[in-house]
Amino acid sequence: MKRVRVAALGLLLVLAARLSVAGDAPAAKKNGEQKPIWEGTWDNKKVDASIRSLIGAVDAERMKKSLFYLSKDPLPFRKVNYTLPGHKKSTLYEADDYLAGRLESWGYRVEREGVRVQAFRRDTRKPKHAQYSRPMPEDPWCTAYNLYAERKGRSKPQEIILAVAHKDSQSWVDSPGANDNAIGTVSVLEIASVLARYPSERTIRFLFCNEEHIPWTSVTAAQNAKARGDNLVAVFNLDGVGVKSAEQTAAGKKINVTAYTRPEGERLAELMAAVNLRFGIGLEQRSVKRPGPGDDDGSFVKAGYAAAVINIGSWPYADPNYHAEGDIPERCDVPNAAKTVQATLAAILTLDQSP
Repeated sequence: MKRVRVAALGLLLVLAARLSVAGDAPAAKKNGEQKPIWEGTWDNKKVDASIRSLIGAVDAERMKKSLFYLSKDPLPFRKVNYTLPGHKKSTLYEADDYLAGRLESWGYRVEREGVRVQAFRRDTRKPKHAQYSRPMPEDPWCTAYNLYAERKGRSKPQEIILAVAHKDSQSWVDSPGANDNAIGTVSVLEIASVLARYPSERTIRFLFCNEEHIPWTSVTAAQNAKARGDNLVAVFNLDGVGVKSAEQTAAGKKINVTAYTRPEGERLAELMAAVNLRFGIGLEQRSVKRPGPGDDDGSFVKAGYAAAVINIGSWPYADPNYHAEGDIPERCDVPNAAKTVQATLAAILTLDQSP
């Protein structure tokens, strides 16, 4: 939902002073410290070639097709509290079925984890982007589902790399939610597609959660992971990837910001900068330290998983149609999102192949 980013833009601009721009070496390298472990991983020519081949398989047109399916036709929204006329399931449940069907067609087994939630009320006295309002106890409760799929690791299956995105659109307004967050949903879906037959060393898990109502279902996912003793070594949240200001979009900017909370997340941000440079992806990549845990990555930080980041198109979030009816798929920069998918995929593969 990105509430922190929108609420205090000036403060966040100050807090975002630490940047890692495309072309820069990771901070550890610049400070004269030991070479990052991932550079040794890339010294293996077979690993390097495999990463290049797999990121080359990212298909922007496939992403676009799913994007329009989930945010225009046949699904105008992905709301737990809205059912299309003549349909038996909510649009969120229909989106779940679509995502599960795609994953299963690639050979994944999909698990669903139900979480009881309430839709937000709407307070039109607030600014448009912040008109969500807490539900009342008497408001209806619904079940929203976390969807899971994974590639089980061969040599280190107990170590889990997680890619996550929230798949629902806003419960209080009829917004297609294309940039927030159908674009992130199809980005994680694309990573799953590319890795469907990849023989991973570590377990690579995909989570499609929900956060446009209360409570966020990523909180349940993170708490249950902790209760099971899951060893999540890295969490990549894709939310609003490629989303930026109208001026940046018109200028053809291809931007990604990796925001982290803890030092373990900072290392993932450094890796994102490094893969962008190493594999010539072409993003304007930078990193920021956020003031505290937020978004779905923050759910995992709060549960004790410090190595968690969000990949997003702008910081502070600069979509002029944020939480509004104008958040339509035609305004998504799919080529930018595809580059972010390539960089995230390269980071996941590098971590998977590292000692």
